[in-house]
Amino acid sequence: MYNVLIVEDSKPILRNIKTLLSSLDLPLTVVATATNGEDALEELGRLPVHLLITDIRMPRMDGLTLIEQAKLIHPQLLVVLISGYSDFEYTRKALNLQVFDYLLKPVARQQLEEVMNRAIGQMNRHTLNETEMLNEIVDSSYGMMQLDEQFQHSPKLMFIVRKQPFAASRDEWNPETLQHWLSELFAPHACRVFPTYVPKQFLILVNGAITGIYSTVYECLESARRHLSIQGIEVTIGGQLQPAEPGKLPELYYRMTEILNEHQRIHQGAVLDFGVFFSQTGSEKETIEPVFAISFVEMIRGRKKEQFKLKLVEQLTKWSGENIRLADLERFVALLIDTFAHVISEQNTDIRLSLEESSAPLFGCESYADFSRGLLEWSEKCFEMLQAHNRKSGQEWFQQMDEYVKMNMYSPLSITDVAHKFHISPSYISRIIKKYTQRTFVQYYTGLKINEACKLMENRQEMKFKEISDALSFSDQHYFSKVFKEYTGYSPTEYKERLLVRQDKENKGIRV
Repeated sequence: MYNVLIVEDSKPILRNIKTLLSSLDLPLTVVATATNGEDALEELGRLPVHLLITDIRMPRMDGLTLIEQAKLIHPQLLVVLISGYSDFEYTRKALNLQVFDYLLKPVARQQLEEVMNRAIGQMNRHTLNETEMLNEIVDSSYGMMQLDEQFQHSPKLMFIVRKQPFAASRDEWNPETLQHWLSELFAPHACRVFPTYVPKQFLILVNGAITGIYSTVYECLESARRHLSIQGIEVTIGGQLQPAEPGKLPELYYRMTEILNEHQRIHQGAVLDFGVFFSQTGSEKETIEPVFAISFVEMIRGRKKEQFKLKLVEQLTKWSGENIRLADLERFVALLIDTFAHVISEQNTDIRLSLEESSAPLFGCESYADFSRGLLEWSEKCFEMLQAHNRKSGQEWFQQMDEYVKMNMYSPLSITDVAHKFHISPSYISRIIKKYTQRTFVQYYTGLKINEACKLMENRQEMKFKEISDALSFSDQHYFSKVFKEYTGYSPTEYKERLLVRQDKENKGIRV
């Protein structure tokens, strides 16, 4: 059933339209009437109205001004204009105000029924579209998003309520309990609470009429936060005192969620006026200082477990006093995950997934102190994994390094580069290479390059010696020739001549 407000200064015409509407078998109810625009605005602020039928020429406030003011209160309000033939210019202006249709005086039953049927069709489509869009946000396990008829077409304010991190878990943290306490606060205005796909986050829709109670969005949101806090439910809440356009509900919700992600703090609930953030330009994100982040990364790479532990305890204590943003804490843990995973095994993606899974429960701790203890214990286990990684057999290390070096024969590779790649010391690499090749790293790596040069001379005979030297990253052709003779006993020219003689004999069937 849709609510109708009729505004007409002529009482006979007003009674006629009301009587005709009542006689039609349509889901329409005349909830109020008015004889001028000022009284009509009061009714719009007091009642949920879906359809406004208004005259153009009226005392105190004409129909066009009423429509402009009404659209500010209720952007989705459907308006049907009553006009005479002499009011055509007014009618044309009204159509620019997105008036749905108009009725010519005197209003006939057939004309009224035809316009009302089309208006109902549009309101039905609007209701369906709004419900479908909200179902994109509301957790499907809760069931289909439902709004009662009275609430469907009312201007609605959108708030987001999220559980405060490191707050004790309570049975009260559910949509039914939140619905009870928020309905109590906002009564007599309608309020609906829906769980979203974001864990511990709820979508709150409140009848836009509450804007007449609170002077600022902060006052409204802080009242809600305190009301819930008294019940032992600690939250961060955000919103704006501007009705959300139904066609943009999902977009608005996701923008609000992003702001909430960036600005929620680890201690004490907070309120966020999203209207302030929407008006800001550029990035407002704060990040952990690079120097600070690098220090923890270097301690992990250097296996400095005790130093890491002392520094982490100090930093966690500092963050507690600063009431750091939750997003910064999440970024820091993500940095630790990335670094530990990279150092333990760059090639094994399962390691990173395992570290993510093991760290996830940290943010569900009931206090920041529990989180801090949990992070220290988690870090301890990560260092134990690093130690196990270092105990890998020398044969396994050599196989991995040998494969990596052979893939980089056409690059100027140093032992420091290999050490950085595998996160172990250059001296340890030297010992491994010496054990399995009986050569130093330079001799081993250079030998691989010379072997590759021999293959190029055999398979790419058109290549010049300088081209081979450059391809294998030797400093110059003279140095290449000198090293080549040291390793093969021949100069590149002598080696190629011997290669051609051998190939010639093979072609003639002479056994070499």
